[in-house]
Amino acid sequence: MSKENRFSGAKTAIKWTFVTATLWMIFICGTADKVETSRDRIYINPTNEFAVNGKRIWINGVNTPWNQWNDFGGSYNSQWWDNEFARLHKAGINATRIWINCNNDNHAIIIDANGNVSGASKKHWADLTSLFELARKHKIYIMATITSFDHFKSSQASSWRAMITSKSASQSFVDNYTIPLLKRFKDNPYLWSIDLMNEPDWVHENSECGKIPWDNISYFFAINAAAIHENSQTLVTVGIASPKWNADGDGYQGNKVSDTYLKSLYNNPKAHLDFWSPHYYDWVGEWFGVPHYLSPYGKLEGDKNTGWSGGWGLDPSKPAILGECSARGTGKGLYGITNNSIVTDYEHAYLNGWQGVMPWTSNAVDDNGGLAPTGKPNRDTDLGLATQNMLTKYPQLIFPTVH
Repeated sequence: MSKENRFSGAKTAIKWTFVTATLWMIFICGTADKVETSRDRIYINPTNEFAVNGKRIWINGVNTPWNQWNDFGGSYNSQWWDNEFARLHKAGINATRIWINCNNDNHAIIIDANGNVSGASKKHWADLTSLFELARKHKIYIMATITSFDHFKSSQASSWRAMITSKSASQSFVDNYTIPLLKRFKDNPYLWSIDLMNEPDWVHENSECGKIPWDNISYFFAINAAAIHENSQTLVTVGIASPKWNADGDGYQGNKVSDTYLKSLYNNPKAHLDFWSPHYYDWVGEWFGVPHYLSPYGKLEGDKNTGWSGGWGLDPSKPAILGECSARGTGKGLYGITNNSIVTDYEHAYLNGWQGVMPWTSNAVDDNGGLAPTGKPNRDTDLGLATQNMLTKYPQLIFPTVH
């Protein structure tokens, strides 16, 4: 081989080595992003538990529903949320539930008099972009609540009632709000789940919210759930106020978010929830017992006088968390429960098969308590003792990717 040919061959070899190395680096970098997304995303494992990167995670959670009512597209304060997420992580909290739209009095979601949704404000999207990046920074998983019964008694109540009672208007919400939300944030694994509505029970039961039929409410859930599943890996739930409308069988009014019911309203295999997230306050215990001290599943036994045992009646095909309960803990000595506190509430919920607890609230938005210190001394509670107890005893379940 001539000197020139050897030189040409050497140049070719160097070129292909460079190309190969470059392609390999592109592959590694691209894969790294995918691996990180996969590693950090919460999913449901074959044993009906939440998991991250092959390891179980238990939702040692809380609610931080708002700093200022209707923050996102309103008076959003990124520094406050940065500080709050840091405080949550330090307390052993791995997830929080945030109302990303409280009742839309800030007009963040653009809805007309006929209930047709055409989009959301630029500030709403910008504020959420900041929020989800802060969640990633502090490794706090967000359950994003996108509507509440509050919408249906707000200054725009007639628009929201028109939206949910019209299939075409409900579809406009999906097309112009839910899907754009996912397109913007679906690749951020810290958008763990979407809660389609806070306590829809009151939309159905209360005159001030319109007494909307369940068929309309649950159709809205069905089409949103299908769209979320079709466009992302984000999990879906609904925060029902009590098991009354979240379970079938004697003593319940029927599960209005069951797979069967949702698909009867919208024939799509992806029209389903991924997990249950009922709420509990002590007024519920008289009829259904204190859930932290019961299984989520199985038949409820006993009565309020002798004490309850068994389960809360939920369908065992899905994981269940307590999406709200008082940060002050369950009432002392209620319905056969003794020596209970917020600390025992968390641990007994875990031992009884609940996949997480999310008390109301970290920042003491009302008299149900908060994670001390909140700057509201009359509302401070020992919520942090409960979350830190779980972190101390079960660290591999709370922050599994570091254990």
